[in-house]
Amino acid sequence: MKYSKNESRQRRKIRIRKKISGTSERPRLVIYRSNLHVYAQIVNDLDGATLAAASTLSLAKNEAGMHCNKSGAEKVGMEIARMAKEKNIDKVVFDRNGYLYHGRVKAVADGAREGGLEF
Repeated sequence: MKYSKNESRQRRKIRIRKKISGTSERPRLVIYRSNLHVYAQIVNDLDGATLAAASTLSLAKNEAGMHCNKSGAEKVGMEIARMAKEKNIDKVVFDRNGYLYHGRVKAVADGAREGGLEF
C-alpha cells in the first residue's frame, strides 16, 4: 500500500512519540512546519502543558521580511531558546515530528542550540 507524504510522516511521528516524551526536568521541543510557516513549542507531557511557543508567524509581527526559509527557521529556534531560558529550561528532548532532520527542521535545532538549549 502506498501512503501519501503526510500519512508517512504521521506514521513516523507515532513511532518517534513511543520513544520520547517531555518531563518537567527535560521538556520536549516540538517542530511543525507548514508550507507558509515553521512552529516550535516546548511541551511538558506529564502535565499536558505548553511552556513556550514561537513561530515565523509570531515573529513576522515584530520583524519585517520574516519568511519561512532556513534563516527564518533559525530565528524561531533562537527565539524558543530565549523563551526557555526565561523559564529556567536549559535541557530539552528534540521531537522532529516525523520530518527529516534536514533544511528548516535542522535550522530550528541549530538556532535553539545557538541560543543555549541543550539536546
